[in-house]
Amino acid sequence: MKYQPQEIEGKWQERWDAAGVFRCPDEVVAPKFYCLEMFPYPSGRIHMGHVRVYTIGDLLARFKRMRGCQVLHPIGWDAFGLPAENAAHRHGTHPAKWTWENIAFMREQLKEMGISYDWDREFATCSPEYYRWEQLFFLWMLRDGLAYRKRATLNWCEECQTVLANEQVNRDGTCFIHDQTPVTQRELDQWFLGITKYAEELLSGHEELRGGWPENILEMQRNWIGRSEGAEIDFPLAGGDGSITVFTTRPDTLFGATFMSMAPEHPLVMRFAGEAGREKEVRAFVDRVAGQDRLIRTSEELEKEGIFTGGYCVNPVTGGKIPIYAANFVLYEYGTGAVMAVPAHDQRDFEFAKKYELPIVVVVQPEGGDGLTADAMACAYEGQGRMVNSGPFDGLQNEDGKREITAHLERKGIGRAKVQYRLRDWGISRQRYWGCPIPVIHCPKCGAVPVPEKDLPVVLPEDLPYTREKGNPLAAADDWVRVPCPSCGGPGRRETDTFDTFFESSWYFLRYIDPRNDRAPLDPEKMRAWMPVDQYVGGVEHACMHLIYARFFHKYLRDRGLAPGNEPFRRLLSQGMVCMATLECPKHGWRYPEEVDEGGNCRQCGEKVLVGRSMKMSKSKRNVVEPSALVERYGADTARLFSLFASPPEKDLDWSEQGVEGAFRFLGRVYRLIAQKGKALRDAGPIAGEQVEAARRIRQVTHRTLKKVTGDIEDRYHFNTAISAIMEMVNFLYLVEDTAWESPETSPALREAVETILLMLSPFAPHVCEELWERIGNDGMVCGKEWPAADEEMARAEEILVVVQVNGKLRSRITADAEATEEEIRAMALADPRVREYTDGKVIRKLVVVPRKLVSIVVS
Repeated sequence: MKYQPQEIEGKWQERWDAAGVFRCPDEVVAPKFYCLEMFPYPSGRIHMGHVRVYTIGDLLARFKRMRGCQVLHPIGWDAFGLPAENAAHRHGTHPAKWTWENIAFMREQLKEMGISYDWDREFATCSPEYYRWEQLFFLWMLRDGLAYRKRATLNWCEECQTVLANEQVNRDGTCFIHDQTPVTQRELDQWFLGITKYAEELLSGHEELRGGWPENILEMQRNWIGRSEGAEIDFPLAGGDGSITVFTTRPDTLFGATFMSMAPEHPLVMRFAGEAGREKEVRAFVDRVAGQDRLIRTSEELEKEGIFTGGYCVNPVTGGKIPIYAANFVLYEYGTGAVMAVPAHDQRDFEFAKKYELPIVVVVQPEGGDGLTADAMACAYEGQGRMVNSGPFDGLQNEDGKREITAHLERKGIGRAKVQYRLRDWGISRQRYWGCPIPVIHCPKCGAVPVPEKDLPVVLPEDLPYTREKGNPLAAADDWVRVPCPSCGGPGRRETDTFDTFFESSWYFLRYIDPRNDRAPLDPEKMRAWMPVDQYVGGVEHACMHLIYARFFHKYLRDRGLAPGNEPFRRLLSQGMVCMATLECPKHGWRYPEEVDEGGNCRQCGEKVLVGRSMKMSKSKRNVVEPSALVERYGADTARLFSLFASPPEKDLDWSEQGVEGAFRFLGRVYRLIAQKGKALRDAGPIAGEQVEAARRIRQVTHRTLKKVTGDIEDRYHFNTAISAIMEMVNFLYLVEDTAWESPETSPALREAVETILLMLSPFAPHVCEELWERIGNDGMVCGKEWPAADEEMARAEEILVVVQVNGKLRSRITADAEATEEEIRAMALADPRVREYTDGKVIRKLVVVPRKLVSIVVS
């Protein structure tokens, strides 16, 4: 009668696998449900964050399967990129070996969790059978003008001999590997995808996603894409040919532009400095700023710094010569890399002008006043008002002035209306080995030549010695690099950059539908049958990269006739983080839980360990729990149940050993109850037409619980309250007299109750439910059974009578559902006409709800 998950779980995993119950045929013969969790990087073992996200997805997949849907629930591996390289570097091995070993290990870990994947669709993105098709997509984009090559300024580590992503630069401007080596800026030829061509559609597509995606994710994407309406304005260079083009959302303030701010990385900065003999001091400033974190450079708190470049340009409407400064808060990759500075009406420009004693000219006066002067200003005025000091535009409301000045610039040919996006084209080049090769050959005569489609895939050589100390190993692989030019036949060299790993994750959800197709990347007919993904589950940290890139890819492949519809993911659930309190020893720093004894002391030195706040689980803080150890001790069902019960899915989950033990005890209670009553349950007959009161009471509890659990899972995603309802029902059954289990009058209702519990609980804790389903004599697997329908008559909520008092006197009685919330009862009381006779026109001083009994209102 003892619950021993170790004896149960492996057996049922083998049976599921042998029966192929989770395999999904290509042909759709029932309502389809495509359920997908963001696939993992195989750079180590799975962690509790993985357990949570994959358990959420599995709950929904199992539930929908029982609801009669044909469920596609695949899994694969996002296997290229820096996570694998970093792990291989730490362990002194090759990324390929490390990756494939970890895939094998993590696959078994996921199977241990009982996740209902269709393993026949599994693939790894580092396989040539996968990445050959994204190389084909790149060639299509090249042909369509969406992929292009240009020079770009990037972070460079001289010690690594490679480019670093912004995330790989330490806050002090040094390399994340060689922390004594300052990161510098280097111009390199890079490949880009023109995602900005889809910027407007990426924004307008949010309307289609509204209601299915969390609003905070849509807001993050809106900010990331950053649509701005304004004008592009040309500022002629003083005393020379050419001009500087800027974008501004405030053309109404053009007459107040008194200097130009330019990104230190802008190529004109050093040109101006050289012509003015200021090269040394400007170069020192440029190099210092280049190593700073870009996020910090754009923050409000950053001290504004700059240096005069020696160059001047001309304000196109005043004719005045204005100085050009290199400024630390301007980024070259945003806009044109130059900004017209209007210190009277932009706080950042105001602070800069005050610091460097630059002129301030007021050109917008607040409504109803003329008192705003440059000398008296303590801060910039950024509000609306009437235009002044603006020549023929004086007196206009500044909103009208925006349009009038833009039209004036267009007539003069020195400006134009413009919609600009913060979103930049996607730089996909990585000077890294462990990635998909970019299918291009460089020829001295023909330039960059696409690899012919018939020669795909360009296979990454996995037999190269791997080192992080000599840059990209591909660059030194002469046998691989040296190839004839496909165009002229002369000597050529392969492109040694590899794709950004987000390239692979931008279309993997489509390939799952057709994973073994060796003739084409995607079958349009299968895509129409299965897309879009009905439920996507993954972390909020992917809101502005993966989720935007995947939407872009889908829209491009739609335009190629391969992907149906406008959006790839109908519904998105962004789960919260798994958090745990930190443990810190004064002598030895962060401690793992097992390194602290029962008395809260460090096992190494005996010092009292400080318990810190709950933070996201991370190995660096040692506040982690190994899922394999958890499964070994408590079983996979306990790990699943705890991760679904401890918190709503969109909220952070605080790890609790007591919570895990509580989940284990609950499953033990379920197991003991049903195992003990097994014979009685097997002998129970069918439900009779007429039932005694005790049987009706049992059936009411069953169907009320079933109705709530169904709604909590299907409509509300309140998985934790669904589990609570099941727990309450189990508690109720424990209170049923032993004789009732044997009685022919009540045993059928009890058998229905037990079967319903197992059906409701099975998406949460599938192994124990399969075991108990078989024990009570049922055929087949519970995972293949139909989700039961609640009997509406039996599920009708119990009603209660609530008294309503106003100023201590009885004024009404209202009838409410027994499960109504306090807020619902409050609203019913205030809406009651008999109560409103005494509250309308009065101030409600106090309102108290006594659950199930009384509403007391005090008015004056």
